[in-house]
Amino acid sequence: MPNSAPITDTHLWLRAELRPNEDRVGLTPDGAKTLIDQGFRITVEESRQRVIPIEAYQAVGCETAAEGSWPDAPTDAIIFGLKELPTSDTPIRHRHIMFGHAYKGQADGRQLLDRFKAGGGTLYDLEYLTDETGRRVAAFGYWAGFAGAAVSALAWAAQQSGKPCPSMHTHASADDLVASVQTAMAGAGPKAIIIGALGRVGTGATDLCNRVGIAVTKWDMAETAHGGPFPEILQHDIFLNCILASPKTPVFVQQDAITETRALSVIGDIACDPSSPFNPIKVYDRTTTWDDPVFRSCDDPLLDVTAIDNLPSMLPLESSEDYASQLLPHLSTLTDTGSGVWARAKAVFNEHV
Repeated sequence: MPNSAPITDTHLWLRAELRPNEDRVGLTPDGAKTLIDQGFRITVEESRQRVIPIEAYQAVGCETAAEGSWPDAPTDAIIFGLKELPTSDTPIRHRHIMFGHAYKGQADGRQLLDRFKAGGGTLYDLEYLTDETGRRVAAFGYWAGFAGAAVSALAWAAQQSGKPCPSMHTHASADDLVASVQTAMAGAGPKAIIIGALGRVGTGATDLCNRVGIAVTKWDMAETAHGGPFPEILQHDIFLNCILASPKTPVFVQQDAITETRALSVIGDIACDPSSPFNPIKVYDRTTTWDDPVFRSCDDPLLDVTAIDNLPSMLPLESSEDYASQLLPHLSTLTDTGSGVWARAKAVFNEHV
């Protein structure tokens, strides 16, 4: 019986993530099988840290390649990863799908774009894969909010015990993370205010707070439309920022908040864009890390900021499966990058490069 599978010359190359604590992946074996059945060629790099083992990809018909071998991939292959490439001056000749972090004046952003320009490659930035209304078609936001609220709760619990905030690590499941937070809080009940509560990130943050017993005040555009100041933020123990920095974002926490009378002792900047000139939290200027999760803005009274930029990696399996399911229908359209989400993403790239 003749093979009725569609024929396509699209080659998707799933590269390994090299950043520490980055176990996520944007394509699951089930998704890879769907693409293969549509005629795609899928190559998956070996990885020391990917949450899904490479054997699961081999079982559905994926080819394999050595970790980090994507620079030698065929020129027509589309390289797919999540986080940034290692810093280099080497020209980039392939088409890449990833979070480039290059369009808002971020550190190393211009260098990355210059590499694409020199090599003739293209960046399809995952943050800029949008539908006709401008809404992102796939996002890790829910799990960023969930994990970011957990980190902030752990930082608050550490303050209460007089101990440093512990380092972060991956968790097998959301239930496991919730249990860890509940243990650390030991029944205490802080108050939190969430700005951006109606979005994906805010929903995740709210769900974590509800599960561990943190009372939540939910704010969104209506409550912040007047542009500030926002003294109510200082009346809560924890502030969770779930709004991406943009020219229209008001300042939520001014520098002088450090010296004001306040209950606020932990800020979880889940949106985490401290290098942007539009950063709405003026009491810190750098991201924090899994090993060192808090930036101490003030010692008396305490004010700690958590700002980890790969929070969903704390729950790598759940966040990967969720994100991959959102993105898969659009990966299926890579046979025509001249229209739809891919054309819109390339237009943004062309504008900035």
